[in-house]
Amino acid sequence: MNDIEQLIRATLQGDSAAFGRLVQKYQDRLYNTMLHVVGDRDECLDVVQEAFVQAYLNLASFEGQSAFYTWLYRIAFNVAATHRRKKKPVQSVEAVYHESGREIPDRGPAPETPLEQEERCRRVREAIATLNEEHRAILVLREIDGCCYETIAEILDVPIGTVRSRLHRARLMLREKLKEAYADLL
Repeated sequence: MNDIEQLIRATLQGDSAAFGRLVQKYQDRLYNTMLHVVGDRDECLDVVQEAFVQAYLNLASFEGQSAFYTWLYRIAFNVAATHRRKKKPVQSVEAVYHESGREIPDRGPAPETPLEQEERCRRVREAIATLNEEHRAILVLREIDGCCYETIAEILDVPIGTVRSRLHRARLMLREKLKEAYADLL
């Protein structure tokens, strides 16, 4: 039995501190993912908090068919979807990044100057922010959070083929948005 299974078992037996350790283990990763998906820091905090509350209340239904974090992320995505339906349009990803100071990791070759890198990051964030919700979520889970296709499929409750096609479409859409963003430089 691994540590996560022990913490889940202990929580189900009434040890709330065990669930606190689960929260500590996953809160930063869940927050970072949800921030990219939700786009608003305050709403992200609400979504993450509610996701953990829902996870605690429904922990007995966790069957261990998938990893605990996959189950937790799925809850968080459902909570985020509920929040979106209840709220007006959210703040842009660009504004969130500006407020929080967080940057999308750049896995490409290093630019010649920090100013060029900053400009490139800004344009990528703006382009991602313009994608619709399902394409933005797929990109964030795969390219920023590094999830495999199977995990994304479990989190979003879609077939792997749908993950692949949406990811392909999201990348094409992002490429077009970036071409538009860089058209003024050509």
